[in-house]
Amino acid sequence: MALRLFSRRKVSYDITIFQTPKHGDHKGYRQVYRLEVFGCSHNEVLDRVFSKFNVPDTVPKDFTARYISTGDILMIDQGKKGKYYYKLFPGGWEQINRIFVR
Repeated sequence: MALRLFSRRKVSYDITIFQTPKHGDHKGYRQVYRLEVFGCSHNEVLDRVFSKFNVPDTVPKDFTARYISTGDILMIDQGKKGKYYYKLFPGGWEQINRIFVR
C-alpha cells in the first residue's frame, strides 16, 4: 500500500514526430507521425518513442518515415500546460526552442 502512495501516475502525452526530408538537413522539418504515449515524465516518453520507432517489430504499420535518428524533433503537447520540443543530439534528447520547427 505504501508503495502505491509514492509511485508516480502515468499520464497521456500527445507526441508529434518531425523529420527533414533528407537525413542530416537542418531545415524543412515536416510532421511525419502523431501518437499518444503514456508515461510518468518527458524523459520516459522520449525513451519509449525512440525505442518504438527504432525496433522493426514495434514500428506502427502506418509509419512511412525513416527511423528516429540524430536531428529529429519530438513535440510533446500537454494542452494547457504547453508544448515542449526536444531534438535528438548525439548525446541524447535536449529541449529546444520552437523556432527550429518551420
